[in-house]
Amino acid sequence: MGIYHLSIKIISRGKGKSAVAASAYRSGEKIKNEYDGVVHDFTRKGGIAHTEILLPQNAPKEFSNRSVLWNSVEKIEKSKNSQLAREIEISLPKELNREKQINLVREYVKENFVKVGMCADIALHDKNDGNPHAHILLTMRPLNEDTTWGAKSKKEYILDENGEKVKLKNCNYKTRKINTTDWNEQDKAEEWRKSWADITNKYLEENSIQEKVDHRSYQRQGIEQIPTIHLGVSASQMEKKGIATDRGNINREIKHQNKILREITRRIKALMRWIRSLTKDKNNDASKDKQDNIAIQSDTQSKQNDLTDMLSHLIEENSDNHNADLEKYIESYQFLKEKNITSISELKESISALRDKKYKTTRAIKDTEKKINDRVQLIDQAEKYLKHKDTYKAYTKLKKSKQEDFYNEHTAEIILFESAKKYLKEHLGESKILAIRKWKTEVGNMKKEKKSLYNQILEIREEVGQAEKVKTCIEQLKEHEKRLSQGKRNELEL
Repeated sequence: MGIYHLSIKIISRGKGKSAVAASAYRSGEKIKNEYDGVVHDFTRKGGIAHTEILLPQNAPKEFSNRSVLWNSVEKIEKSKNSQLAREIEISLPKELNREKQINLVREYVKENFVKVGMCADIALHDKNDGNPHAHILLTMRPLNEDTTWGAKSKKEYILDENGEKVKLKNCNYKTRKINTTDWNEQDKAEEWRKSWADITNKYLEENSIQEKVDHRSYQRQGIEQIPTIHLGVSASQMEKKGIATDRGNINREIKHQNKILREITRRIKALMRWIRSLTKDKNNDASKDKQDNIAIQSDTQSKQNDLTDMLSHLIEENSDNHNADLEKYIESYQFLKEKNITSISELKESISALRDKKYKTTRAIKDTEKKINDRVQLIDQAEKYLKHKDTYKAYTKLKKSKQEDFYNEHTAEIILFESAKKYLKEHLGESKILAIRKWKTEVGNMKKEKKSLYNQILEIREEVGQAEKVKTCIEQLKEHEKRLSQGKRNELEL
């Protein structure tokens, strides 16, 4: 399955963000924000493969200039906490060449956003680090037919049972806010995510590429698989150069574990299919015997319902021949005795229990891995926060006239600090303590817990192997009894 990534976020003035700055950074251009007078110069930024603006029919032609477009957005939004733009970030299929990647993004944006009235500012980034992706900045406000900006929402009077407006104590009338578009509806995100998967798969299929992407989580897809963690730009670049990283090692370990989980699933399914076919054959044989009124009963057939007796009989017959079969019979006999399994139905129950245990253990591993990843992320962001704190502090103390040059010189550090600050604010809650040492201890304990759970998976695989040996023994016994039964039939016929 191909890699799927689509994230959605809002560029908000209330969080100190600017639509002009966002566009300048993603397009690698120099744009002045008329709202606050700040010039954002990112002309030295590398890795920008393609940029373009797509407009709906009722948009002014001058909006094809991103400076005009986003300054118009900044001007129309008056509030200090206005939502200025929506950003969608998507991973691009590495299997497609640049022209097809551009066409893919263009079709997706036209079909989902421009078609319904949004202006779209597209930037494709590729630093040749194995992570080609696109940033799509979208306007939040609809456009009127006369090309002017429309309202995001309107007020609607609430009426009583008589159809009259409801008057409040302050003499105003009771109203409610009605959005003029459905762009902020919760189900839109799912719709956009699915559409990206559908269009991507269409392009992959048209170019004879077998890989597919799926916008659903592994759980929604019904896949018992541990998700790999996000490498990040730095780790991706190092891994591409052949340098092992901690995150890369974690993903290699997860991939190995997923391989074993898939193997166990496949083997359990094969055992369950075999048991179903065995039960079906047994019913057919019983029906046939009843029809033909044949009463053939060998010494082994009288014990056919007890698996341990069957294996005991095989052990007795082969006791003089110390070969691999004898060892297999003894091992299978001991397994059945230990599990107290005497019939096919009990063997089926035992395999079903293994399947359930594997599922629960896999879920526990996934939950533990997520907790580990969350803690590692928290540690990583806390360390970045502390590392770049002094640089950001120096930046905020400068006069506004000097901040621009300082920002251009320390762009990466300031962005990393702001990102870390935002992450910590969202994930620490009321606590403001950076307990890095404590978190690292927790990560160590959770890794031990995960190792213990993984050992349980290995034990399940071993039990599946033992059940497969029982299957082989039963098949050999059935073949033996088939020959005996045929001999008896031949005697009767004679």
